[in-house]
This record gives sequence, structure tokens and C-alpha cells, in this order.
Amino acid sequence: MSNRQSNELIAEIINLEAILNLPKGTEHFISDLHGEFEAFNHILRNGSGSIREKVNILFNQELSAEQIDELCFLIYYPEEKIQSLRFQQPLPQNWWFEAIENLLVIVRFSSSKYTRSKVRKALPETYAYILEELIYQYDETTNKKAYYKQIIRKIIELGEAERFITDLAYLTQRFVIDHLHVIGDIYDRGPHPDKIMDSLTRYHSLDIQWGNHDIIWLGAVSGSKACLANVLRICARYGNLNLLEDAYGIDLTLLKSYSRNFYQENSHFMPKKNPYRKLTLTEINDAMKIQQAMAIIQEKLEGQLIKRHPEFQMNHRLLLDKIKNDQLMIDGQPYNLINSCFQTIDWSDPYQLSEEEEHVITDLLQQFQHAQKLNKHMTFLVEKGSLYLSYNHNLLIHGCIPLNEDGSFQSVIFNGKKYAGKSLLDFFETNIKQAFAKPWQTEDFSTDIVWYLWCGEHSSLFGKKAMKTFERYFIQETETHVEEKNAYYKLRNRSDICQYILNAFDLNEFDAHIINGHTPVKLIKGESPIKAEGKMLVIDGGFSRAYQKVTGIGGYTLLYNSFGMQLAAHKPFSDKKTALEKNDDIISTRQIVDRQVKRLKVKDTTIGATLIKDTIKLKQRLEHVTRVSSN
Repeated sequence: MSNRQSNELIAEIINLEAILNLPKGTEHFISDLHGEFEAFNHILRNGSGSIREKVNILFNQELSAEQIDELCFLIYYPEEKIQSLRFQQPLPQNWWFEAIENLLVIVRFSSSKYTRSKVRKALPETYAYILEELIYQYDETTNKKAYYKQIIRKIIELGEAERFITDLAYLTQRFVIDHLHVIGDIYDRGPHPDKIMDSLTRYHSLDIQWGNHDIIWLGAVSGSKACLANVLRICARYGNLNLLEDAYGIDLTLLKSYSRNFYQENSHFMPKKNPYRKLTLTEINDAMKIQQAMAIIQEKLEGQLIKRHPEFQMNHRLLLDKIKNDQLMIDGQPYNLINSCFQTIDWSDPYQLSEEEEHVITDLLQQFQHAQKLNKHMTFLVEKGSLYLSYNHNLLIHGCIPLNEDGSFQSVIFNGKKYAGKSLLDFFETNIKQAFAKPWQTEDFSTDIVWYLWCGEHSSLFGKKAMKTFERYFIQETETHVEEKNAYYKLRNRSDICQYILNAFDLNEFDAHIINGHTPVKLIKGESPIKAEGKMLVIDGGFSRAYQKVTGIGGYTLLYNSFGMQLAAHKPFSDKKTALEKNDDIISTRQIVDRQVKRLKVKDTTIGATLIKDTIKLKQRLEHVTRVSSN
């Protein structure tokens, strides 16, 4: 028994120590997707240009530029590309043969940094044995050449070539990226966050850092009526109410009826132009009235919440009780109100919901909490998500670490206890999870903290002094619209401040970075995503079409492999249909952030640190077994 146990321990130690010396897998960082599924899907499929890079390395002497384009799109969209080529003309046998051989070359190359066991686990069950034979054909030019070619011919003869090519294409996508980091804001503005979430639930390895727009969706399902009002208002503002109805099965009949009865046409509340589809006149009118309704309900609910929690120090955001004769007093200055839609406010108790409003918001909350697909997505968001992540010497966070002007951490007191820096983020994350675990508690502290993260001054997700939604809707003077940013966004340009933050999260390595999303990088105005001598990387470059006129690009992504770190700036994506017809890839410009002097191995990573601990424990067990056996 002891000999067998010793042999098993020795085999496992050999295996782990061998894995530690493999090259580090490629990490893919992506942020601020804002429902832009088609652009996200394309970036995910092409690995931010990694697949094209490998195809160029392998075939630049053998294939023309047009053939390379076709091969890349065969990997990105195998089913659609084959269908498109078949529509043009019948595909001869030699096309299928060459396509399979080329894809096998790419799969072998892409999988070369993984153990055979890991590769085997990734193979589709149908062809696992055949694929393993073809991937590991080390003597293909000698003894087994005819054997391998016969396998491919038989696959074609049996009509399985299309399915086989599709499997090879998705294997390539799988092997090119080892792990995905989504640094927040999957939701709002764009039309298809649900499709992004569907893709993420199927992805082989990932983590998510919550963004401020994700948090209001989590808050709505967790029982926060104030978060729910924000979700509805933003969906109406961006013409995305069909997301709620069609994707998540939320019945808006009661809300539409209420809005039609109490609100009129108001052009200031017209939904923004939806870039994916033209709204009908009825949809425009409903969105216009629902946005008004939810803006007022939101102000009332947020006022109630602020009064419940004096410790939030947000009394300056209680505005409804400061309105008199269509004027609002702000810091002693009167402002005339525009776009008024205050007909449902009882000025003797302005923060009290009317009976109809209470009925509407209760109906919506119940639906959100019982919507099966929405709850599946939110559960996944909680399971895979966090406010921050320390991973492979990098601190991943969507928004900020609230700072004072002198660079020290801002402190805030909740329930009599002071929090700052890492402890503040840990406190927020604990409350997010507690609120989600008890969605039936709708006005408890944890649920209200989730809303605070949306717009509170000391929120790591908001990062501003105050959210000026009310002023932007109802006051013409633009000076009242300004949202003052936390000092973090100025100080993050300094390497000493970034290192101070990294040290607080136990990231003391010289090559450590902070990786942010949240604030679009205005490349068009000369802003750089690389700040603080490379210590700070901001990868919100405008996936959302609403931001692209400001940023001048279609998004940033980041790649971190065994050779170092590269930032990719992407041109705006047209659409999937055009891309397939013209082999129109997202044009990406790469910029080296860090180049490793020595190639990184698994032992240099977060996972490697765990494996090293496991190896030490195994060696200790082996010593114990050997000692017992000798006695």
C-alpha cells in the first residue's frame, strides 16, 4: 500500500513541477462592453488579433493576403464562413483537405504551451481520439504520413468535414486565450448585454470585476428599488426596453399604461438613436414617457434612501423639497427648471410614492426577482465577479480606489467603523454578496449599500462627488451638470501613487500594474491609456458606440502572455454581416507595455504560486509515507 502511495505521490510531484516550467498562458483583458455584443463577440473570437498574428507567423510564406483573411475568418466564424463559401460555389474535396490541414497546423501551434492532459480535456468528445492523433503527429513526414492523410480523407468522404473544421476553429479560439478578464460594465447603453452574458457563461476560464452599470442590475435583482428605477430609466433613455421584454421576459404593460396616463410628450426625454434598429413611433413614445416616469420615481426612492442613511452624507442630493415655483435652490443660487414633469409629486411630501407608482415599482421588482434568465445571469455575475482582483502581479479594478488630494486613502465610516483603501472595497463586496443572498430584504443596509456604490461619493465604482442626473434633465445651466471626479483620476498619472495603491494590495513587484476601465480614454484628444510610467493601464476605449465620437477608437483590450504585455487599440467594428462578406477584420494597433527579459513560466503566476504550495505539501506527505514505510 505504501509503495503504491509513494509512486502516486512521486508521479504527481513530477507532473506539477513540469507544469510549473511551461510558458505562462495568455490573459485577455477587456472592459466597458456596454451591451455591444457584435464587437465583443468578434474580439473574443479573434483574441484581439492573436489568431491573425499566429496565422501570419505560420503561413505568411505560403498563403496570399486574401487567403490569410479567408483562413482567419474560417477560424472566427466557421459555420457562417463555410455557408457563405458554399453559396458562391461548390467546395471541392481539396479545399476541405487543405482547410483541415491548415487548421491542424494552427491547433498544434496554439496548444503547444499546454500539457497533453489539458489539451485532451478541451477536445470535443465526438472526435477526441482522432483529434489527439492528428494534433500529436510528431513523425508525420515519415512512418505515419499516409495514416494521417487517410484519416483526413475519410472524414471528408463520410461528410464530417464541416463539423470537424468547426471543432478545429473553436479549439483554436480556446487555445489562443487561456484566461479572460472582464473589467466591468457589461450592461447598459448597447442593446445586447444578455448575449454577452450568454457567451461568458460558456467561456472556459474567466473572472469579472463589477462595473457601476453592472451593479445597478445586481442591485435591482437584490431588492433595491432605487437601482431598479435607474435600470428602467437607462433602458428607456437608450431605446433598449425590448431588452427587458424580449431577452428577460419582463412584462412592461403596467409601466406603459401608467406612463401613458400620467406623462405627456416631452422631447427632452426622447430616447437616443438606437444604432442597431429603428424604433417604431409607439416605442419612441413609450420610451419618452417611461423615462420621465422613472426619473421621478428614482428621485423619490433615492430621497427616501438618503433619509434612511444619514451616514451616507448625501443630504445635498435631496432636491425635490428645495423646489418652489419651478425654481430649485442650489447653494443659495436659484435655477429655473426646464422640461418639467413633476405632476405626480405631492409637494407636501415630495419623496412619497403615489399609490400608482408603488404598484408599478412593486410589480417590476417582483418580475426582476423571478425572471429566470436574468437571475441566471446575475448569479453568474456574483459567482465569477468581485470588486477587484489581484492576479499575476496586476490589480484589476473597474473604477477607482477613493483618494484624498494628498494621495492618501479616503476614509468613510459605516456602522461606526472606519474603512479606507482595500478594507473599504472588501466592505463593499461583502455587502453586495449579502444583499444578493437575501433579495427579499428590500430596505436593509446591505441592499442600500449596493445603490450607494452606484452614486455615493466614496464608492469605488462611481468615483465622483455627486451624480447630476436631476440637473442634466431639469436645469439648463451646464455648470450644474459637472460631476467632480475623485482625486484618484488625477493622481493615477503618478507612478508613486500607483505603487502606494499596489502596496496596499500586497502587490510589491516592480512589474505590477493597475488595470482600470470606467473612464473612456480620449485618444482623439491625445490622451494615452498608459499612465504613470506604465504602472497604470486604462482600457476603456469606447466599445460603446455612444462613446466612439469622444474616444476616436472602438475600444482597447490588453494581452499578457509569456513574452510580456501588449495593448491593442481597435478601430470601430462595422457589423458581423459586413465583416463576413468582406473578411473585414477589426483593425488593431498593438503597443508594447512591458517586454519580459526572461520568458514567464507558470511558476511566475498566481496559479503557479498555488501549485508550488501543493508541491511542497506533496513532498511532505511523501517524506511521511517513506518514513512510515521504512519503520
